[in-house]
Amino acid sequence: MDYVIKNNILTVTISSHGAEVQSVKGNHSDFEYIWQADSEVWGRHAPVLFPIVGRLKNDEYTYKGETYHLGQHGFARDQEFEVERQSVESITFLLRDSEETRKVYPFEFEFRVTYNLLNNLLEENFSVVNKSTDEMIFGVGGHPGFNVPVNEEISKNDYFFSFQPSVARIKIPLSGAYLDWENRSLGSTDSLIELSNELFKNDALIYQLKGHDNKVSLKTQASDYHVNVWTRDAPFVGVWSQYPKTADYVCIEPWWGIADRSDSNGKLEDKYGMNHLQPQATFNAGFSMVFHAEKE
Repeated sequence: MDYVIKNNILTVTISSHGAEVQSVKGNHSDFEYIWQADSEVWGRHAPVLFPIVGRLKNDEYTYKGETYHLGQHGFARDQEFEVERQSVESITFLLRDSEETRKVYPFEFEFRVTYNLLNNLLEENFSVVNKSTDEMIFGVGGHPGFNVPVNEEISKNDYFFSFQPSVARIKIPLSGAYLDWENRSLGSTDSLIELSNELFKNDALIYQLKGHDNKVSLKTQASDYHVNVWTRDAPFVGVWSQYPKTADYVCIEPWWGIADRSDSNGKLEDKYGMNHLQPQATFNAGFSMVFHAEKE
């Protein structure tokens, strides 16, 4: 079921299926900021990633000697959430563990996704409560896809990414679906990164943020349109668009977790980039999206 939060600037539609944003529209321009999920290219809008981010080696892991199978980005994006509370400008979705989830992820939990509107800013906040008697190990992240408006005067190649603060960051390449850890390098996030389809021929661009407050912007000098993603304390960010199938969108993805390294031993306890949460404790994280369009 779809739910709406709004203010005098934006109207946001979110589905209880996956707690996934479906649409962010400007009230005055009717401009759509969110990718509209063409199944021939990429059939999602802005999925929530939990309890892993990225792909496990062979889509499986071991925990306490047992083997579990879990697909890319986890199961939350395909689960039905309940609405815990809602106001005009805010909504909280709740997912609890179930017999189904425990078959692939042996922990008891409460996972909340809260969206808050403030002017032209949309917050996406995550809360994980460990209801198990053991330490809980998990990843979480966002995967919003943003439209890249093109017309006769503006092409996709007119857009670029910029990072603030303007410093170089560690770039982690992929080997197939897994992190090529030994070949990480210093990425050029201290300068503009021009957008092109070929930018993603080796999959996502992944940067290590070390948990600092960073801003990743999608902009063009040809119009006033731009989107800012404030990653807050996320240790990683991915920038991605489908390739070789292409379309006019791009994802900016703050992550508290990451894909398996190519040298992973498959043990959940040893998995790089995971969060470890004590019984009955709560983990909070989140990011913000700020939307700007043409002046009216």
